[in-house]
Amino acid sequence: MMQKKTAHIISHSHWDREWYMSLEEHRYYLVKLFDDLLEKLEEDPDFHSFHLDGQTIMVDDYLAVRPEKEEEVKKYIWEGRLVIGPWYILQDAFLTSSEANVRNLLYGMQTTKEFGQEGNLGYYPDTFGIYGQAPQLLKQAKIDVAAFGRGVTPTGFNNQVFHQDDYSSPYSELKWESPDGSSVLGILFANWYSNGNEIPEDRDEAKNYWEKKLKESEKFASTSQLLYLNGCDHQPLQKNVTDAIKVANELYPNVEFKHSSFQEYIEEVKQELPEDLQTIRGELRNQKTDGWSTLVNTASSRIYLKQANDRCQTLLERVLEPLGLLVSDKNLHRDFAAFYWKLLMENHPHDSICGCSVDSVHREMTTRFDKVEKGALKFVEEQAREIADNIDTVHEKEDAIPLVIFQTGGAPIKEVIKKKVAVKKIYFDEIPFAEIPDKLKGGSLPSYHLERADQSIVPVSVKDLGVKFGYELPQDRFRRPYYAREVEVTFLYDSSNTVGYERCFLVPTAEGNKEEEAGCIWNTAGNKLENENLIVQLHDNGSYTLVDKRSGIEYKQLGILENTGDIGNEYMFKASGDGESITNENSNVTVKVLENTSELASVEVTTYFSVPKEADERLKEERENLVWHPERKAGRSKEMEQIMIQSVMTLERAGEGLKVKVTMNNLAKDHRLRVLFPIGEGSSHHYADSIYEVVERPNQPESQWTNPSFDHHMQRFVSLNNSEKGLTVAAKGLHEYEIKDDNTIAVTILRSVGELGDWGVFDTPEAQCLGENEAEFMVIPHQKDIFTSRAYLTAYQYPLASTVIQTKQKQGNASEVKELFTWEGEKLVITACKPSLEGTGMIIRWFNPTSETVQLSFEVGAGKPIYRSTILEEKLDSVGAGTAELKVKPYEIFTLLIEN
Repeated sequence: MMQKKTAHIISHSHWDREWYMSLEEHRYYLVKLFDDLLEKLEEDPDFHSFHLDGQTIMVDDYLAVRPEKEEEVKKYIWEGRLVIGPWYILQDAFLTSSEANVRNLLYGMQTTKEFGQEGNLGYYPDTFGIYGQAPQLLKQAKIDVAAFGRGVTPTGFNNQVFHQDDYSSPYSELKWESPDGSSVLGILFANWYSNGNEIPEDRDEAKNYWEKKLKESEKFASTSQLLYLNGCDHQPLQKNVTDAIKVANELYPNVEFKHSSFQEYIEEVKQELPEDLQTIRGELRNQKTDGWSTLVNTASSRIYLKQANDRCQTLLERVLEPLGLLVSDKNLHRDFAAFYWKLLMENHPHDSICGCSVDSVHREMTTRFDKVEKGALKFVEEQAREIADNIDTVHEKEDAIPLVIFQTGGAPIKEVIKKKVAVKKIYFDEIPFAEIPDKLKGGSLPSYHLERADQSIVPVSVKDLGVKFGYELPQDRFRRPYYAREVEVTFLYDSSNTVGYERCFLVPTAEGNKEEEAGCIWNTAGNKLENENLIVQLHDNGSYTLVDKRSGIEYKQLGILENTGDIGNEYMFKASGDGESITNENSNVTVKVLENTSELASVEVTTYFSVPKEADERLKEERENLVWHPERKAGRSKEMEQIMIQSVMTLERAGEGLKVKVTMNNLAKDHRLRVLFPIGEGSSHHYADSIYEVVERPNQPESQWTNPSFDHHMQRFVSLNNSEKGLTVAAKGLHEYEIKDDNTIAVTILRSVGELGDWGVFDTPEAQCLGENEAEFMVIPHQKDIFTSRAYLTAYQYPLASTVIQTKQKQGNASEVKELFTWEGEKLVITACKPSLEGTGMIIRWFNPTSETVQLSFEVGAGKPIYRSTILEEKLDSVGAGTAELKVKPYEIFTLLIEN
């Protein structure tokens, strides 16, 4: 006898918070949806539940308009009829940082549990590819099932799903495994998350509908449990769905149709799973597809958004949160940290951070980023100043200037610090303010050296910045405006501190800066930068040869620019029909020295790059006729535009790589600009930074791939090597690269397109990114691969910088040096140092990017209890008091909770 099937019909609406309309335009429809839902839940007991898209922010967005509905909404959430979480928002997986992915789950689960739900489904309905460590993250959050729509089965125009035998999992149920061996049950939306949308109540229509739908689901289901998602993007509630289900039950006595939930469906599926489920390991990036619908090029759409996001994430993760371990008011810090994280995560949904929405969406995002960055910087400054005010800063010389240097990166650092310092202030209430500037301009400035807490002396370069206006905002009185004689001091700072501070002094010296004269890094005659590790030989066309002095290995013709026409959209790159690339190999450059001291040298290289002005007229016709990007054939205009490109190359005295900042005045449309880094003979694979993973990827695609481009995501860096040498390119907010010909890294620094793409005609002129654009990266040479050389540790340190507070000489009770903890584990990467979400403890997190078990030695002192923890900061087993010796397994994400 044939087993009776069960059709689980789950009502939902996939809610892109902002996309083809702005947030506020979408909010209107969200409020209408909730209003209809609350009415339906009250009047129809057969309406089991509604899935709120795996996120909690939908509730916040509704209650912002209808606060009087809060108790009613909470009631249905508590009863399980409105299903929320586990995420705060549905963020993009690859374009948000490792810790941002955890904060999204942490804050989402906090709200979910407060409302009385478990959040037991890792929901990725429309995520544009998913990182390989997702199963490990979910398992640490006690989630053993993940549901997803992309990454295995190709999805194209207007949510059309394609199936070919060698593309997809044979079942909609599969086993998904992380590099560390953690695994979850994967639920693939083989027929998309709208396969049960708009179920007919009319019997004839229902018959036709279900004949098709049952066959589609049965083709992939490994059990008798069939999943139908009743909804789609911004889908209004189907009010007659329970009546339509009754009709289906009458038509098909061998199938039980029921209004259901993911929880019910999963419980039933688990009872019947076959043993021959396919195991998928690691990343889900549509590797075994034709490569045209991966959406990977959202990594380079509106790069300015990614750069702002990178600054904000780094600020919150590596400065604001660690500083919270030093402040006295943990509650204030916790509240501000949550506020800024949630505000930042409003920019993390896939259609937002991916840059694939209409222009109005991304203008609002820019404002959010600005609010996070300015607010968090002010919070850091004031909290650091409060700490500095408690430190004893008295010096035997009255004109010595105290500086408190805060280390918050979690690991030792060697960096060149630049700090603006007011060497003399005159407040407006001291003399008439109009007289102050002239009074400050008189007199010469002394030289300075830096006196550290251990009395050691560090040379300092000083640059006079003139007279500047400023103000103080005291805690106990009205604001105090002033003018100050300001200088910029530059010095090399080498510290073993992890999280803590050191009180130093800028001390006037009559001897001058002899070191500055002897230690220049830029050689004008040789047109080269040189420090103790590297030589950078600059060529006439702006490219450069990099020599690693430690090994003698050369890297030639680095930094060539490549320009290609782009007739794709915000989602996908498509080279113009001519298929030609233009480089600046034959251009001439001018070189200007910006700085040349003992600490660093910077030179500005200017070139003019002529590129076609835009695509030809055919592209407009193809856009208006919704020609799918693989089939487009438009070429490029014959008219040319000159783009001025200025590259500031900086080499620090002890630097292990060359830092480059590129500024482009983009006057052209419909094109892509990349920087090329050839290493000579390459290998078949390369490495890239991903979420809690340095992932190894093949240089060449699978046999099914037909897209001429084979672009990839990276978080912080990409690395290519052969048996002798390697080259790693670390970047700030640049997330797209390709490996060309197995031997060249190509990093995208600008992409200009004019349409959203997908299901309609949506012009996005601001996605052309006309005007000023920037790109920052660091080129790191090394022997062999990235693990043997430990170059990945240099790459992770690249964006980090100390926080420096100028204060006044005064008595204080706090020590001159403070270090919260020390650790050793030479292959581990530290990612989080933060106050625990509850209580007064601290959370420290690492991950092991290697295939070897790593010994971690940790010391926090004072006999503080140390526990293993999870990404949700749950206390597990005790591992020590004050000190702990631990083993971190291969590819493990490892968290400690230290109680105060």
